[in-house]
Amino acid sequence: MLHYDFMQRAFCAGALLALAASSLGVYLMLRRQALMADMLSHVSLAGIAGGAYLHVNPTVAGFVVAIAGAVAVEYVRRAYRTFSEISVAIIMVGGLSSAVILMSLAGNVNKSFSSYLFGSLVAVNRTELTLMLGVAALAAVFFLVCRRALYQMTFDEETAQTSGVPVRWLSLAFSVVTGMVVAAAMPIVGVLLVSALIILPAALAIRIASGFTAALVLAMLFGLTGVWSGLAASFALSTPPGGTIALILLVFLVVGIAARKLATMLGKRRTSVREASEQPPLNEARYSNPSLSTHESGGS
Repeated sequence: MLHYDFMQRAFCAGALLALAASSLGVYLMLRRQALMADMLSHVSLAGIAGGAYLHVNPTVAGFVVAIAGAVAVEYVRRAYRTFSEISVAIIMVGGLSSAVILMSLAGNVNKSFSSYLFGSLVAVNRTELTLMLGVAALAAVFFLVCRRALYQMTFDEETAQTSGVPVRWLSLAFSVVTGMVVAAAMPIVGVLLVSALIILPAALAIRIASGFTAALVLAMLFGLTGVWSGLAASFALSTPPGGTIALILLVFLVVGIAARKLATMLGKRRTSVREASEQPPLNEARYSNPSLSTHESGGS
């Protein structure tokens, strides 16, 4: 499998995106913005259709539009502070409606549109691999430099702002990085399944991790394992890589949650058995408690 150049590029690109997208998903879930990745993927759909209509590279056009959508959703979220989730619905409606119109105007978009919808191994060329490497490096630098401020802002924006954190600009930068990661993930998992690569590893990691750092490490581990397993299965079974990766990540999530619940049940059963074994028998408790014995003898 790895003798083919396109498979080598796919594995390298998948590893870069798995590490960046999975760590990003932890922040998105803790900030209650899990739908933001899905929204940006639909917005990038308009960029792809617009690039095909204007005879521009669809990947580059989707990348630019995804970043613009990330900036727009941040400003709309500030306008609706009480109902911040409305911003996701507003931008998604605008992106989908624009995509439908541009697709109808660009007659040649349907020829290669399925590769952007569901992902394609052969779609990852050297230029796109370089773009993904740049996005992954930028995301890594952003998370390392701003990790403490992001941690404070993720759990409580008001407290972070009173502590001197530039919440507005940091949140805007976070949205831009999210848009870049979403746009870069399109050649691997496709527009319709990019949110699976971001959310599913993070959902499993948050469910079983004991702390924030452990959740980040586990999310990246699950994402990397899911992407590589999905690419190998896709090559062996001739299935779309995006759907295969998403299905494997979903299986990881279901199995992980079931194993977590089973471990919790076994732990509770062991605790109850230990507590029952530590309690003395009734006769031993009667003779070891003089007050109980006196009370019983007086009563008799």
